[in-house]
Amino acid sequence: MDLCRTQAGKKDRVDDDEPGEYWRCTAIEPQTRLRVGRGIGQTETQAALALWQQVKQRDAHRNSPPPVLSDGWGGHREAIVEVYGQVPVYSGRGRPPTRKQPVDGWHYTQMVKQRDDKGKLTGVEVRVIYGDNTTIACTGTRTVYVERTNLTSRLMNGRLVRKTLGYSKRVEMLKAACAWEDVVYNFTRSVKTLRTEVYNGDRKWVQRSPAMAAGLTDHLWSLREVLTCVPIPTNSL
Repeated sequence: MDLCRTQAGKKDRVDDDEPGEYWRCTAIEPQTRLRVGRGIGQTETQAALALWQQVKQRDAHRNSPPPVLSDGWGGHREAIVEVYGQVPVYSGRGRPPTRKQPVDGWHYTQMVKQRDDKGKLTGVEVRVIYGDNTTIACTGTRTVYVERTNLTSRLMNGRLVRKTLGYSKRVEMLKAACAWEDVVYNFTRSVKTLRTEVYNGDRKWVQRSPAMAAGLTDHLWSLREVLTCVPIPTNSL
């Protein structure tokens, strides 16, 4: 996504935001499709760092990251260490350590897609970045859900559509639009693969939203209900 640059004719305009290309990272829970966090930054690493800081804030009782599966991009490797890593205990010899390191028990897997010169997929390489022989079982090997939610984002949020005039002009408004999109997606949209079968007269299926599947609510919310019941703190955008 891009932010526009200041127009030459508007000399008195004050531009507080850095123009240029911005990245967005999104984390979802694969079983419920719930979007649990997002990060926006001028680089993939900055966006990943903002994402994991938000995830940790929302799940403060955890001292380690949840099992993570991503593609080969995004800067998650460095961001997870920065947010959840620990400085090793000083052994008493040499210079005391100052850099954070990964901790035993983490599970992080990358699915790296390999393509030919024409962009055709030729193979997928599984890389265990942090973890052991149980890591793949914990993280899975499919990124289809996050790829699908990226497509959904471009359908729901015009600011994310490529090569249009609907790009954002300010970072603050971009973050606000993405936060609103995630709330609407989690609480108001039914996901076909999450519906449950019932036998209640003529009704065979109960439609569920990601928030319903995660146990955060018991019904599909209307936009009126979202606007009147869900506060969105500024520091969470």
